[in-house]
Amino acid sequence: MKVSQPSDEGGATSTAVKVRGLLPSLSPAEQRVGRIIVDESATAAQLTITELAKRADTSETTVIRFCRAIGFSGYPELRLRLAAEAGRAQDDGTGGEEPGSDISPTDPLATVVKTIAFADARAVEDTAAQLDLDTLQHVIDAVAGARRIDIYGVGASAFVARDFQMKLHRVGLVAYAWSDLHLALTSAALLDGRDVAVGISHTGTTVDTIEAFAEAGRRGATTVALTNFPKSPITRIADLTLTTAARETTFRSGAMASRLAQLTVVDCVFVGVAQKTYGQTKMAVEKTREAVRSRRVRPERGRW
Repeated sequence: MKVSQPSDEGGATSTAVKVRGLLPSLSPAEQRVGRIIVDESATAAQLTITELAKRADTSETTVIRFCRAIGFSGYPELRLRLAAEAGRAQDDGTGGEEPGSDISPTDPLATVVKTIAFADARAVEDTAAQLDLDTLQHVIDAVAGARRIDIYGVGASAFVARDFQMKLHRVGLVAYAWSDLHLALTSAALLDGRDVAVGISHTGTTVDTIEAFAEAGRRGATTVALTNFPKSPITRIADLTLTTAARETTFRSGAMASRLAQLTVVDCVFVGVAQKTYGQTKMAVEKTREAVRSRRVRPERGRW
């Protein structure tokens, strides 16, 4: 069951967010155009195709190819969308200057805090805005009905995989999180059509995650990819793809804002599953809460 990415005809996802996710799949010249759209979308809306091509040090033909690569018929349609988004931002009071994502060694601490807070908050907001609800519902249905759920992720994504596994386990679902390739492969080899495999990779290019994910797919499991880049290698072998929309700061590439965005998606899936299995979930949460109740500090004990 291959579910394609949404076309975003309704415009819920900002063009800058969409382009940021597609940048790695574009040619170098198209990427230069894309970075102008991402970094200066309001300004870009006022540029002619000739002016945009000149600023990107490329040709008008490349600008047209860029537009088609990101889902527009041509530059006029892209320019209209950018102008409309800039107008909405002004009406909403969000059209002011945004903090950049770069942090220099000499930035004052207040600037560092502001930049990190902005990147983290926007990662969550942008991810929620572009999340495809139809695909999300397919994932919820698959996870809720699965015999077993295998979750693969390494590095920072391993923490998200572990968080997802613990949430599912606490409501009575059989779930495993794997960050070691050998263990992931041996587990994936035992999956079948009754199971779900979730591959978590911010870049979508993590070899260990992709190999385990591919093995699960070969065994018949429903495969769900969670990545920031909708045209990355992991999405090519996924039945279902959920995307995040994280921007990283200088010292945290692939580590923090991306993790918060991934956790946002994981929580949406988990709550959807909990709703779908409400009776079982309520009973399981009550049992697990009672099991650990005695491990909490109580004032009458006179300790600490």
